[in-house]
This record gives sequence, structure tokens and C-alpha cells, in this order.
Amino acid sequence: MHINNMLRSLPKLSLLFSSTRSPHYVARAQRFLYTGTTIKRAASRVKIGVTIPVHIQSMSTSTIASISAPEMVAEDQLQQIKLLTSRDDAYGGVIVDLDQSMDSATFVTILRASISHWKQLGKKGLWIKVPIHLVNLVEALVKEGFGYHHAEPKYLMLVYWIPESPSTIPANATHRVGIGSFVMNEKKEVLVVQENSGHFQGTGVWKFPTGVVDQGEDICVAAVREVKEETGVDSEFVEVLAFRQSHNSFFEKSDLFFVCMLRPLSSDIQIQRLEIEGAQWMSFEEYAAQPFIQKSELLKYINDVCLAKTDGTSSGFCPVSTSSNFSDQKSYLYLNVGTLKKPNSF
Repeated sequence: MHINNMLRSLPKLSLLFSSTRSPHYVARAQRFLYTGTTIKRAASRVKIGVTIPVHIQSMSTSTIASISAPEMVAEDQLQQIKLLTSRDDAYGGVIVDLDQSMDSATFVTILRASISHWKQLGKKGLWIKVPIHLVNLVEALVKEGFGYHHAEPKYLMLVYWIPESPSTIPANATHRVGIGSFVMNEKKEVLVVQENSGHFQGTGVWKFPTGVVDQGEDICVAAVREVKEETGVDSEFVEVLAFRQSHNSFFEKSDLFFVCMLRPLSSDIQIQRLEIEGAQWMSFEEYAAQPFIQKSELLKYINDVCLAKTDGTSSGFCPVSTSSNFSDQKSYLYLNVGTLKKPNSF
């Protein structure tokens, strides 16, 4: 059937169905829409070309878009719209990795048609990853109802909830992970540093080497790295002795701080001048007697845990390499191996 005859057979047609509630019109519109749809599959990505009459209105927070075709549509009002390339996520949503430059008007047209298609498929969350060189499209996405989810140095991730039900899109990462390294040698001396930046700058306080775990880095690896970077001392990871959770610590994010015990493999100190004012081996008694330490309930608890470990009256959590049903990548489970009948060594 010629396309104009098809259009004339539909007295009122809503090609984007968010504002059309009649099952009769939805069914007729679906038959029309998918008659002109071509689907190509390659490497789990889907590209669809749709020939539709386009009279596009703007989206609101409650509807996707409403495109109504009059009873008579001229041929010059028809154009082909290709949907955005996407891949499914594991929770009924779709992910779009933008990679082609285009003007905002063209992008919005394609975006609205794509959302209509995904809505008909029952998709939920829509994730659009915008690389830094396509930043010109961010304003258009925000005007169409998208919100920021998270940002990285080379991209911005925006999200949109397609159904009218409450959104279940998870929040961005809520915690930053830090470590503090308790390193004691055979003389019962602890490795301590003075920082030349941050809260401890100019205070004269000696403290354990601390730092932030990098993305994709294990806690046990980060503890060894930070000691090496700040003091030049080589070490090996032993256990996690304790951890603390706090809130609103870094740009309103929560914080997980792991107190780790390490065994030194060298003793010579070479400090990192960029962040460290000084470093030395100090008796534990002298370290613990500092007024700043004595006034801190948190640090006094940490000292008690460290002493209990050296006295053999406490045992921490060792990393055990494990696999799971969800990933082939190995990860560490931190546990008290002394409670196991067949402990696994690190």
C-alpha cells in the first residue's frame, strides 16, 4: 500500500504514543510505524530507520512527545528518522554511547523518535553517555527532561526514566574509599609522616601514611602503593584491622576508611616532597602520646586495635582472591581466615 494511502486510512495518528491512551489508535499506529521500520543487528547494537510524518512538539516531564498526523499529509512532510544506536542494560533499560556530531535540532528529533520506540518496547531507564567533544548536546538533553547522573574526565552521563512509574535508577557512587597504613618494624617502631598540605599542614602532627584508593584498585594494593609513594618504603599487605564510615566528607559524599596493617620490606626513607614534609620511624609510645592523638577518640581506638594486633590478642581481615557467578574477574573477600577450617593464604 502506498504510504499516502496508509496515512489517509488513519483519521488521527499519534506516532509517539505517550499522550494517546486509546488502545484502538495505538494498535493502528503501531501497525503503521513498524511497516516502515528496518532493523539491522550487528554486535548487539540496533539501528532502525523509520519513515514517519514529523510534526514534533516538545517533551515535558510527564510525557515523551506527541506527534499527530493530520488526515492528509503531503509527501514533502515525510522524512526518514534513524533511531539512536543503543544496547540493552541488565535492568530493562538502554544505554546510548553518543559518538557522531550533529546539531541540536537534528539530535532532538532523533532522540524523541528513539524514546517513543523504546517506550513501546517497555524499556525503563535511558542512559546517554556524552563524550566531552559533544558537549553541545547536553543542553538539549536537559531541556528534554534528562538529568545528570555522574561525570568523568572525558564524558558526562545523563539519565531519563521512560515509564510514568517512580524511577528506580540508582544514585551515583555514594562513597569515597581511603586507607591508612600501620607499618611496624622489628624494633616496634611505626612509620609516620608529616603532611605539607591539607588539614595537617603546619600542625607538626605525625600520622600514619594515608591516601585514596584509585578507581579499579584493590584496598590491599592501594595501602602498599601509598606507603611507597609517600615514604619510599617497600612493604607487603597483612590485614585490614578496622574500618570507619563517615558522611559529608568530600563534596557531600560518604567516606569509607580502612586501617591496614603492613609488614615493612625495607627501612630507608625517601619522602615525596610534593605532599610530605617529613617521614621517620618512631616508637609507638611516642606516636600515641601526641596531644592531637590523645584528644581524638577515633585515633585512640585505632591505636588500641593496632596494639591488640601486635600483642596477638586480635586478628584482622585478610584478602582472599575469589570469583563469582556474575563476572570472570577476580576480587578480594576480606575475612578472618583463622575462623576457617581450611584457611586460604594471601
